[in-house]
Amino acid sequence: MTGFMPRRTLVLLLTLGALLLQAPPLAAAADTVFPPGLRIGLTVPGDLTVSTRFPGFEDAGRKVAITILDMPLAALEGLERSAFAKTQAEVQNLKREAFPFENGIGVLVSGAATENGVKVHKWFLIASSATGPVRDLATLISVQVPDDALNVYSDAAIRTALRSVTFRPTPLMEQLSLLPFKLGDMAGFRPITVLPSGGVILIDGDSDDITTHPYVIVSIGRGAPDDRDRGRFAADLLSQAPLRNMSMKSSEPLRISNGPGHEIRAEAENVTGKPVKLVQWVRFGGSGFLRIVGVASEAQWDAVFNRFRAVRDGVEPRG
Repeated sequence: MTGFMPRRTLVLLLTLGALLLQAPPLAAAADTVFPPGLRIGLTVPGDLTVSTRFPGFEDAGRKVAITILDMPLAALEGLERSAFAKTQAEVQNLKREAFPFENGIGVLVSGAATENGVKVHKWFLIASSATGPVRDLATLISVQVPDDALNVYSDAAIRTALRSVTFRPTPLMEQLSLLPFKLGDMAGFRPITVLPSGGVILIDGDSDDITTHPYVIVSIGRGAPDDRDRGRFAADLLSQAPLRNMSMKSSEPLRISNGPGHEIRAEAENVTGKPVKLVQWVRFGGSGFLRIVGVASEAQWDAVFNRFRAVRDGVEPRG
């Protein structure tokens, strides 16, 4: 590829997609397969199965792969750049086209290149869910097929698979099952989002507004400070919280689930300027840590603090 697709071209394609979504949809695929935790699925051709190495599908024997990126809509421009960024002087039969699929219309880029002496055919579908029931989703689906696998994964077969691309709402329970820890007790809180870094946000309330409802963040991280540095390490973690005018009220070591830990209690203001109280627990392991942060207004604090502790005590590593 010799350059980026003009931004206006992509906007026009997405606008056309919105119009198409108002028309009767293509026939839904009965056997759409969604890789665990992803919002994007498709009808899988040939002998492709869900990959255990990356988000998507692979036929390891034939070295065929379909890789799926599931990202917020704001990442669309970045996905466009990732598809066009590399120099493509050696790509043969390069083709760019508007491409209708199950949930709308995207941009399909296709061609072939020689890698390590092997001719490899490639397809890149850039799509979004700017309209329709699934919002705030962008995806880049990459397909690569070695020349000797074209008898199974032909251009027609790959295009049929890409036309079946389907979006679904965020599968929160699936995403929770992929975390490296289990939530044994959510204490009446409910999950609202699973973090890409390996964590989850739980909230108490009917809406997802963390500026008005108590919430808990459970996450993991790398790093194993020695005994003397655990307090400083925990304070540094807390200083990264998206809160303003934070004032630490207490900081002390304690045992958490029979392991070394540290507790900090503090007061601050949330992003809207409302005062809040918070607690952070850090449980240290051999090469990493588990972090639980509970935040609530002063009026809500007494009612939810013991529930914060119940969430903390219910977190277990996934076996």
